Amino acid sequence: MSTSIVTASFQLNTGETVDMYTSMTEATNATSTSELLTSTKYAVTATSIGTYANGKTITAITQPVTGTNNIVFAYLERRGAIMMILPVSKRGVQSATRVPYASIVLQAGDTIQVCSAANATRSVGYNVITTSGVHAIFSGTDASGDIELLHCLSGQGIGASLTGQTITAQFGVQCSASSALNTSAGVYILNDRGLPIGASPLTVMANVQPVINSTGLATIGLNFIARVTSSA
Repeated sequence: MSTSIVTASFQLNTGETVDMYTSMTEATNATSTSELLTSTKYAVTATSIGTYANGKTITAITQPVTGTNNIVFAYLERRGAIMMILPVSKRGVQSATRVPYASIVLQAGDTIQVCSAANATRSVGYNVITTSGVHAIFSGTDASGDIELLHCLSGQGIGASLTGQTITAQFGVQCSASSALNTSAGVYILNDRGLPIGASPLTVMANVQPVINSTGLATIGLNFIARVTSSA
């Protein structure tokens, strides 16, 4: 297994800037995560974001979660749940700061979880935010044919995970080894009749920093799926 240096930078409501830096083993699938910790260059010990900034709020993401190779997804975790999806990028193409996608007062125990992957894994990540404020991530590994993306924590499809909720913002990423293999326009949301009712492009991590978008949105029903189609 290879390793990736993963970094990020956050500004807090107190005016502090938090430097994050961790060398982590790259996942061989599209679900395994490692924790991104504070850098020991500007902190006494490498520690979780919640412990370091307990009671504080992230007001700006001055560098997205950035990896040597690819970041399939990253999120702020609390007690095993996704509190906020985080912007991601590959080193060398990160180019834009971001306002956080939610306002969260950090608590001790909060962590930043990252799925870092090598190009050869052909991983895909699809991040969504709903009108009710739910943040969810669906992921999968490209293979020949149709691939259903599943919730990175529960393993459920988008229909079972977000029944009755409406997506209000989204972005998708793919490892560069997958970029020539996708034969659809990106991620499609299919209804219970198998018809596309929503879509999101998949950004090739090696080329550009992914940007969140608010087009191609859908209200999710029970048997809906998120699908990517690719060649062998």
